[in-house]
Amino acid sequence: MPIRQARQNVIFELQFTDKALPGTNDSIFLAGDFNGWHTADTAFAFKKNRKGIYVLKTKLSPGQHAFKVVRGSWQTVETDREGQAINNRILDVEKLSGRGAIHLELKIAGWADHFASVPVKSTAASNVDILDTAFLMPELNRQRRIWIYLPKNYKQDTSRDYPVLYMQDGQNVFDDATAFSGEWSVDEYLNSLPDSKQCIVIAVDNGGNERMLEYNPFNNKQFGKGEGKAYVSFLARTLKPFIDQHYRTKPEARFTAIAGSSMGGLISYYAAISYPGVFGRAGIFSPSFWIAPEIYDSTRTVLSKLNNTAFYFYGGGKEGDSLQGRLAQMTSLLKQNASIITTTDFNAEGMHEEKYWRASFKNFYGWLTELQARNP
Repeated sequence: MPIRQARQNVIFELQFTDKALPGTNDSIFLAGDFNGWHTADTAFAFKKNRKGIYVLKTKLSPGQHAFKVVRGSWQTVETDREGQAINNRILDVEKLSGRGAIHLELKIAGWADHFASVPVKSTAASNVDILDTAFLMPELNRQRRIWIYLPKNYKQDTSRDYPVLYMQDGQNVFDDATAFSGEWSVDEYLNSLPDSKQCIVIAVDNGGNERMLEYNPFNNKQFGKGEGKAYVSFLARTLKPFIDQHYRTKPEARFTAIAGSSMGGLISYYAAISYPGVFGRAGIFSPSFWIAPEIYDSTRTVLSKLNNTAFYFYGGGKEGDSLQGRLAQMTSLLKQNASIITTTDFNAEGMHEEKYWRASFKNFYGWLTELQARNP
């Protein structure tokens, strides 16, 4: 069974500067690592008390939690008084725990939509392109923007085939102009490597408000019917065949990796255990196993089919909800099949943020290329 720890009562109260007073019909929410950064989660909605103060009473697990206050979308996220983005707010539950509830007063200085937007300069490398702005996802009856990174010498050396890495939350992979909280700089890092370590990267945008459902293979009382099974079917049965047909790839599972963080880590893991003949390598960064306890039983069911599949897990010591314990539980389960390869990269100071995943991506990719070198 998944590891659980006692949850702490937490009360959030909001204060506003004159410039940040909410409108009469505004709804205000808390979005953080504890709810998959959902911007309109009714379980984390503030309510006005009799004094007109916005209050949220909830329970959070031990550990550090990152969060922000939003008015229903990232376009209406809180800012500083000049309209500039602020760092994630941090709550250390264990440090503040006592006999009673933790009481936090949050002062809102501004909202993003109250200021004229300033375009962010694109940071994508010249060998990053948009594969399609509206690639059809027939399994979900939707369309999605998809990015592609081709190695520096892809067009010059036409005799070579390449491994492929499929990544989730494509907005955050290459470009600050589209990233939620900073890009992973995957393109810059790969461009710094020798030709022998290059690969093709396919990055699929998340679906915005549909992200929580698309990245969860199981139904959830709070968020609704999971669409993850259809999503990974799209990756394995529609997108990968298209990429293999139109680009010079090494199509075998040992040369095909999948990676993602948070909810993207959950769905990347599920894709790997659902299609081990397609995705033979997986980079699982801070996966949201907490929201999908069924993932353990799903793993047990297919354990014998995961021969020679390799998993890289990353976690941070300052992430909430006993991530370290959950990763240990999953790796222990996977090791029951001796042919499965697992490694865990744990950063005691790591938090649930893009900058930590960006840093750990280099370790993941080094591990990945080493595996591929052993199996040319």
